[in-house]
Amino acid sequence: MRLKVYNRMKSRTLLDLIAEGEHQQQDFKYEISSVSKIAHSISAFANTDGGRLLIGVRDNGKIAGVRSEEEMYMIDAAATSYCIPPVKCQWETVVEDGHTVLIVTIDRSEVRPIFAKERDGTKKAYVRINDENIVATPVLLELWRKSTIQKGSFIMFTEKQRKVFQLLSENQDGYTLNQLYKKAGLSRPKAIKMLANFIHFGIVEIVFRDHTFYFIEKSPE
Repeated sequence: MRLKVYNRMKSRTLLDLIAEGEHQQQDFKYEISSVSKIAHSISAFANTDGGRLLIGVRDNGKIAGVRSEEEMYMIDAAATSYCIPPVKCQWETVVEDGHTVLIVTIDRSEVRPIFAKERDGTKKAYVRINDENIVATPVLLELWRKSTIQKGSFIMFTEKQRKVFQLLSENQDGYTLNQLYKKAGLSRPKAIKMLANFIHFGIVEIVFRDHTFYFIEKSPE
C-alpha cells in the first residue's frame, strides 16, 4: 500500500472523535463495499477543508470494527486509482474494546478539483457540506480553474455583467445557475464563467440551501 501510517491519537482518543459525530470534516463508514463511493468522500474532503474517515464505525457511532484487511486496500485504490489526480492519505489503526477502527486522514488539496471516477467511467468532483458529500457545481469547477488569477486584478463590467449583478442585487434569495442564465439571456457556459469571476473578486457568494446551490450578492463585511 502507498498510504503512510501516522500516529495521531495522542491528544484525543477514538471515543473523543466519535463523540463529535459526523460533520464537515468527519465521516463514519461501517464498511467499504464500493471503491467508487469511498472515492466520493476522499474527493469531497480534498476539495473542501480536509477531514477524516472512521472506518468500522456505524452512523450511530457504535464501533463495529474493520471487517477485513481488504478494506484497507480498497481505500488505497480509491485514493490512488479512483481519484483524479491521486490523493495522498494518512492512516492509522486504533483498537477499542477488541475492535479495530481505521482512521484515514485526507488533507485539503492545494490543487483542485479532485475528481472521483464513477462506476460508468465518468468523473465528478465532490465537496463536503455539513455531513454530506455533494457534487460540485460547475461554477466551482470554473472557479478552481481560475485559481491562478491575481485577486488584485481589475474587473471591467460589461452590459451583460451589470445585468446579472443587478438581478442578484434585487433578489436576496439568490438564483440557481439555471434560473440565472435563463433570466439574464446568457448561454450556460457564459453564465458559469461570469459567476466564477464574480465569486473570485468577492462580490458574489455560493450558498447551499435545500440541496441546491444558489448564487447571491455578497454582503459587505
